[in-house]
Amino acid sequence: MFFVLLDTGLTLAGAAWWPADPGALAWLMLGAQAAACATLVFRRRAPLTVLTVLAGFTLLVTLLISPLGALNPEQGGNLWAPFATVVAAYGPFFYTRDRQDRRTALVALAVLTVIVARPWEPAIMVITIGVLRTALGPLLALYIDARRRLVLALTERAERAERERHLLAEQARAEERARLAGEMHDVLTHRVSLMVLQAGALGITAKEETTKQAAEELRTAGCQALDELRDLVGILRTTPEGEETPLAAGLVALAAESTAVGTPVDLVEEGDASLASPVVGRTAYRIVREALTNVRKHAPGANVTVRVEYDESRVRLSVRNTPPVEQPSNALAGTGSGLGLGNLRQRVELVHGTLHSGPAPDGGFVVEATMPAYVPTAESVGVSP
Repeated sequence: MFFVLLDTGLTLAGAAWWPADPGALAWLMLGAQAAACATLVFRRRAPLTVLTVLAGFTLLVTLLISPLGALNPEQGGNLWAPFATVVAAYGPFFYTRDRQDRRTALVALAVLTVIVARPWEPAIMVITIGVLRTALGPLLALYIDARRRLVLALTERAERAERERHLLAEQARAEERARLAGEMHDVLTHRVSLMVLQAGALGITAKEETTKQAAEELRTAGCQALDELRDLVGILRTTPEGEETPLAAGLVALAAESTAVGTPVDLVEEGDASLASPVVGRTAYRIVREALTNVRKHAPGANVTVRVEYDESRVRLSVRNTPPVEQPSNALAGTGSGLGLGNLRQRVELVHGTLHSGPAPDGGFVVEATMPAYVPTAESVGVSP
């Protein structure tokens, strides 16, 4: 409605094709112009149709003026096209997404430009203003469309980054929970199994009945704690950053602890332990700790030999135990998840090593691992996090 009133008012004011002495034809064309401008309400649904209607009206007015001479404008140097053509030229380039429709729109725009500029009646002012009037709409449409696409792309990128950040945070929390769960399982199972064995030994050697009863209660509570630990703690483990377990001293301490509770351990080390990267040392420590824990649970009274060989390229580790001297305690053997060696195998594979375990020919059990001595990490090259 705005452009209907605008173009009607400007035409009557002599700013377009209105003649000095209007007749019936002039008033008829004024009504046709108002109807053509009113088609702008359909510019979203049929932008090419609106452009065609206004181009047709402009062509009709131009032909009535020259060569037909049916209309004689008061101002001969004006443009005959209404201002609504600016919006009409805008529509096909903003609301159309199909490539073929856009090609058709380019052709229609070129025809409209020729009609509006009237190059067959060369006038610099008419041609300049006519080209600007038909070009302004498409240029504005292309700019707004490009800006809209850019905003949508940036919005999508921001939303995707937010989703990725949320997923990464969730993954980090899950990995941290799994790491803490694995650490708790490794450490507590090792320590509590030592307490259970010590309580059992105290119950056997104690002379006072009250001491035996207290030792048995302690042993039973330890077995229950291991069962609850199995149910509450996850087993999946990842390599913890910042953990420092000295390989040589750690293995010596593990051997001494097991020997003190009745599982003799013979530790044999060959080569220089400093050749092993920290992550390899921690992995070897975990293998020995898990193997000794399993011996105490499943092979009571067995002798264990731990052999570690270091060289410049490899670290070879084996834990062998003799057959059990007595039947294992069902309460102690039933603790744990049964996934300790499987998780250790995954840890060893992370450092590109191999781990094998199984029964030995003499009736005992053997765990063997081979790992590269050097595994590059930030810790091994002295890069602080």
